[in-house]
Amino acid sequence: MTLIQELMNQSATGSLLQGGNIKRFSPLEIRETIQTLVATEQIETAYALGEAGLAIYPSSEDMLAICGLLAVMRQDWPAAVELLQDLVELQGANIQPFTYVMLVRALRCNLDPAGALKMANQGLHFYPGQLELEAERLALDEFAGLMATSAHTH
Repeated sequence: MTLIQELMNQSATGSLLQGGNIKRFSPLEIRETIQTLVATEQIETAYALGEAGLAIYPSSEDMLAICGLLAVMRQDWPAAVELLQDLVELQGANIQPFTYVMLVRALRCNLDPAGALKMANQGLHFYPGQLELEAERLALDEFAGLMATSAHTH
């Protein structure tokens, strides 16, 4: 039985998530199940499964990526930044453009425009011309310009 089938069996949901039975499933299976739950708007179950999966597999790329996205969905910016920074460290030289974009946005929303700009520039170094990173950098450059102008007028 797949994880999503077990979760759909309502009587099993509580015991499945609380009893440590999630260990039977790989990080990939958990991530795919979370994606299905989000797609079918079962958000609270997705969050619970993400927390359980991350507790079991704290160094899994799949778990860090999906839990980072769940934190973005919840607008829990400190958690999103932490999870996505852990993912960046884990991926090393293999950081994907999407990871950079999500981390830049999380940093910006967590009120760290300098960190967001640094990460956008780092991403553009490896992925020159990546449209979403270019857009983020432009927005951050405009913000920095507005802040500088505001500082001079006061």
